[in-house]
Amino acid sequence: MKIVFTGGGTGGHFYPIIAVAQKVNQIVDNENITSVKLYYVSDSPYDKEMLFENRLIYEEISAGKMRTRTSFKGRFLNFLDIFKIFFGTVNAIYKMFSIFPDVVFGKGGYASFPAIFAARLLRIPVVIHESDSAPGRVNKWAGHFAKKIAVSFIEAAEFFPKKGIAWTGQPTRTEIENPASRNEALEYFKLESSLPVILVLGGSQGAELINNTVLDALPRLLLNYQVIHQTGVRNYKMVVDRAEVVLSRNPNKLRYVSTAFLNPLSMKMAAGAATIVISRAGSMLFEIASWGVPSILIPITNTNMDHQKRNAFNYARAGACSVVEEMNMTANILSSEIERIIEDKEGYKMMRENAKAFHKPDAAMKIARELVDIALSHESR
Repeated sequence: MKIVFTGGGTGGHFYPIIAVAQKVNQIVDNENITSVKLYYVSDSPYDKEMLFENRLIYEEISAGKMRTRTSFKGRFLNFLDIFKIFFGTVNAIYKMFSIFPDVVFGKGGYASFPAIFAARLLRIPVVIHESDSAPGRVNKWAGHFAKKIAVSFIEAAEFFPKKGIAWTGQPTRTEIENPASRNEALEYFKLESSLPVILVLGGSQGAELINNTVLDALPRLLLNYQVIHQTGVRNYKMVVDRAEVVLSRNPNKLRYVSTAFLNPLSMKMAAGAATIVISRAGSMLFEIASWGVPSILIPITNTNMDHQKRNAFNYARAGACSVVEEMNMTANILSSEIERIIEDKEGYKMMRENAKAFHKPDAAMKIARELVDIALSHESR
């Protein structure tokens, strides 16, 4: 049995793939299925250690991205990426023919196109999952021939053919689905037990607007709260340097903890410590929902199909979060919103309950079960 996983090179595509692969491995072990090979096909391994831990063999292909911006730079990059797409697709056809998997699982993103195209050409069954309220271009195209389509938001179903679609929710990794205890988490980050904790998630690449606004708000926030700030790797030094200046004479400076990246263990600890989460509105919101923690989402403006805004407001309609749009994102507004949510005890409790209700804990297993069943059926032909 062979299964190929493919997706664009961001955490929003990579981590749900890992979550599904974990459940596939669980099924394989429990049912003693032999001769199993799992592959991850993309333009970057993203996290080699995590691939190895989950028995995924990495196969590299080049992939290009067609940008919607019409600037000269955008047009020039699109021209160059046409060649990447062409050669990546040819390479993907060769690799997919060599592997000849029983099923391909596509998570969307430009890097998934070559493998999905090759699967279509070779008549290999395709299953896709869409994390956002509105699909990206690759998933929207693949939805026309995919054997099964899974969606995280029920609103996304309107963009796909009705046959074979399932509202599964978002696959979340086993190791961070259940947060650490609060006492254990506070000890891990060396924080006080008497104060609420604000967890700021800038994403693996960082979010400059969120980082800058949090830094501006720190003197006010640290009067009554503690902050765990995940800055993103490329922004870490800038944030640390600025925080040092902002908090140079602040008696509460030890209430602020910054980190470039949160690995599964530190994310589990951060989730256990968090009273409220500040985040973008990508697929991370599903992991936040699994923790049952209220959040403030800041969607990126002008994403494809405005998917981050759609995600944020759909989650807000479920009563699990508050939304602050980028144009309104100031230190004063962010601080006031944090204070409003934490100080409203009844409202806070309701947001926690709504977040938990939004989460579908069996999403990864449902998708994994479907992949294994399709693979075994295809293998027996």
